[in-house]
Amino acid sequence: MEINGVPIEDTFAEAFSMHMNRTIITAYQEDWARITALEATGLATSLIMSPAEAGIEYVLSPEDSPDGRPGVRIMFATSKKEALEQQLIARIGQCILTSPTACAYDATPEPKEHYLIGKQLGMFGDGYQVKKGPIDGRVLWLVPRMSGTFIIQEKFGRQKGVAGGNIIFFCSDLHSGMKSGRAAIDAIEKVEGAFTPFPGGLVGSGSKVSSKYKGLTASTNERFCPTIRAKVPNTEVPPDSEFVLEIVINGFSEESVANAMRVAINEVCTHEGVMKVTAANFGGKLGKFQIGLHNLFS
Repeated sequence: MEINGVPIEDTFAEAFSMHMNRTIITAYQEDWARITALEATGLATSLIMSPAEAGIEYVLSPEDSPDGRPGVRIMFATSKKEALEQQLIARIGQCILTSPTACAYDATPEPKEHYLIGKQLGMFGDGYQVKKGPIDGRVLWLVPRMSGTFIIQEKFGRQKGVAGGNIIFFCSDLHSGMKSGRAAIDAIEKVEGAFTPFPGGLVGSGSKVSSKYKGLTASTNERFCPTIRAKVPNTEVPPDSEFVLEIVINGFSEESVANAMRVAINEVCTHEGVMKVTAANFGGKLGKFQIGLHNLFS
């Protein structure tokens, strides 16, 4: 199978379940909402060594946001549901409450349970906080701060989602890789229900779930490393490829992850220098979801 002359390997991305929340950040300007979102989703690339996986899902127009201001939807994911509540308190409290003009609202579509994040963070008001609502179905806490009132919804939800969808694409050089990769991330941001947790959405250090060193649970996936392909008998890197990237995609459902994978593949295959597209899997040992690349286009 080929798209615009780029071969798409007949393989699958292996994904697994995680606990997820969707939060809306609003601010006085869209760029400031995005800056705040980047702070709130920091150190959240992979559970290999991060406390959560998180990223920007979707940019909202003022007409679609809870308070009529520019907004950015972000998503958080953890392997344990108890950790999700802890991450919401820490990230909203340290990165959104502290951001001038920024406010936080829950937007989890089908929550299995709720956490009283707004009530807990409202105590920062030291007794001056005020509970309001419900307003448009939301109970809110108004917390005074130097840059004006911080508005936060009382309850934030948790639901199960799917993590680990991915594509890997081989490029002729750095320029073709970064140009096609960043374009793919821009395209994924238009897909509702999915997000990319790595820096700028791109993975420059794809890993395998093993290591020769005791105590390490992951290590570089040498089959995809151009600089050592001559030393690796089972290398996947084509002879003329000098740059390989992965995009990891999480989402609320297998469908949303698959949609984002399809969009990403379609986008990278429009760029000169992209030579082949594949995906990472571990033979079905890591997760119960197997998203076939060819099935995305059937």
